[in-house]
Amino acid sequence: MSKKYTLPELPYKYDALEPYISKEIMTLHHDKHHLAYVNGANAALDKLENGRKNNWQGVDIKGVERDLSFNLAGHVLHSIFWPNMKQGGGGKPGGRLADKINEDFGSFDAFKSQLAGAAKAVEGSGWGMLVWDPVEKQLLTLQAEKHNLLSAQSSVPLLVCDVWEHAYYLQYKNDRAAYVDAFWNVVNWENVDQLLSKEM
Repeated sequence: MSKKYTLPELPYKYDALEPYISKEIMTLHHDKHHLAYVNGANAALDKLENGRKNNWQGVDIKGVERDLSFNLAGHVLHSIFWPNMKQGGGGKPGGRLADKINEDFGSFDAFKSQLAGAAKAVEGSGWGMLVWDPVEKQLLTLQAEKHNLLSAQSSVPLLVCDVWEHAYYLQYKNDRAAYVDAFWNVVNWENVDQLLSKEM
């Protein structure tokens, strides 16, 4: 029997990221949207379990696997997203993360421009991501359409910027670029560095 997924608590209060991300957005984003992905992943697990018990009679395994991929990816990325941010965040990283960014991108400013550009240019809904590539042991930026399209299978997300409209529309309307620019003011570089240290 598969273990069920649960909604993690926010590591700060709903209004902690203001004025950059409003309390209203954080409440709806966490309590409604993230919870929907948790529930969707668990529903897919239940359908797969029933399929195994009933020799897959009446179960569209292709559709269920698609639902699991979509909802689980949404849950995983949101679970990284919340601690990627903090009150009083922003600035520049230090330590090993700073060294690796300089090595792989040339400079922090070059990295920031690349990730911001990737996030702003996501087609439709999705994410801009800084990831660890364990094959060549390097940092890369990637886009994810929705949660699970265009992803590199071996990559490990370290810093993710949610650019689904529910992440910003109540505050920034259709100005995704302004939201992405504001995101840098709440980045928790200590968290990103800890995630990188686990991989290196």
